[in-house]
Amino acid sequence: MSQPMASGAAPFGLWERAIAFRYLLAVRKSGGVALVTIFAFVGIAMAVFALITVMSVMNGFRSELLDRLLGFNGHAYVAGGILGSPDRDAAVERIRKVPGVVRATPMIQGQVIVMGPAQITGAIVRGVSPADVKATEIISGNIKRGSLDGYGQGDYGGDLILIGDRMAAALGVSPGDPVTLISPTGATTAFGQSVNQKDYTVGGVFSVGMSEFDQAFIYMPLEQAQLFFGREGSVDKIEIMLESADEAIGMKPALTRAAGPAALVFDWTQENESFFNALQIERSAMRLILMILVAITTLNIIAGLVMMVQNKRRDIGILRTVGASQGAIMRIFFMAGSLIGVLGAATGLVLGVVVCLNIETIQRLVEGVTGAQVFNPEIYFLSHVPAKIEWSEVGLVTAWALFMSFIVTLLPAWLASRLDPVEALRYE
Repeated sequence: MSQPMASGAAPFGLWERAIAFRYLLAVRKSGGVALVTIFAFVGIAMAVFALITVMSVMNGFRSELLDRLLGFNGHAYVAGGILGSPDRDAAVERIRKVPGVVRATPMIQGQVIVMGPAQITGAIVRGVSPADVKATEIISGNIKRGSLDGYGQGDYGGDLILIGDRMAAALGVSPGDPVTLISPTGATTAFGQSVNQKDYTVGGVFSVGMSEFDQAFIYMPLEQAQLFFGREGSVDKIEIMLESADEAIGMKPALTRAAGPAALVFDWTQENESFFNALQIERSAMRLILMILVAITTLNIIAGLVMMVQNKRRDIGILRTVGASQGAIMRIFFMAGSLIGVLGAATGLVLGVVVCLNIETIQRLVEGVTGAQVFNPEIYFLSHVPAKIEWSEVGLVTAWALFMSFIVTLLPAWLASRLDPVEALRYE
């Protein structure tokens, strides 16, 4: 009778699965085993849920930040001798014809002191042509007060400028009000560089949703900026916007060929290298910490399975005497323990995805119940908690939880398979 069971049953066969499932359901009769098993299930589910949710929210913040940062700044830049060359305009046209290039903007950029009725502050002036300002959607599409009408009109581009809403509030000005700009780098004279001071009129107030830009930047017509900073006929850089910021590194050779041998081309990852490296390190560190948390929660499976093995010593002895092999016993307890991890990981996966897909609704519900503002847009510059699910990352999290569940199950399952049936039945 024992030989058919030992030799005829396939590994992970029906009878092994049936016994493993029966043992797992039977833990409710043993309070301690049931409690540890529930803790293991809930711990794995919550850890997977937390990892998916936290990483999705971090991805959402990163995506929003990059969208705003790379919408305001370029994806690639051209510097070098081409900026003061007579061939500059031709180089700009060549760059614009490169496949994947959306816009190429010659630009002046300089620091100034701004004086308004309420305050004096520092600012960064960008000299950009009217056509390029209108093409910059993050500026032209976010004019909160005033308009672009009159921008770039008049001698040397006129005297209308655009400022951020936080700067406007700090200075105490609105569209139509005058402000005074002072530049320490004016035209070069026989006695050195002169200090330029000139009054300008606020034509429009923009808000891009990031305080770094809204409180520090001023847009001025390119010709006027060249005159004000004493850089007539030259620009500081050519800013390039691409269809996808991720393509910037791969497109550098094509952009270099279009710009010419006197040009130096660099991309946004080089322009903000320390900032984006910090983001990447933070993301990797958080992922590592949470994956360690998942690994720790799976250790509860060991305690539950060891207690199950002790409670099933008599059953193990009987199975061994009727022909069950050591491998069969190991597979039975391996499946019983692994099922806890599988169910926990699946529950955490479903919870994490559902919460991330409905996070805005959940935020409104929490705010409605508590009456408190969970996510203040004046602080975070976003109207809701952002969450972006990266399915490859979700798959990695789930696979890691399953892998750790299988690994921690092996030891107690192996110990069960090594149990001597004679010792197990000695006192029965």
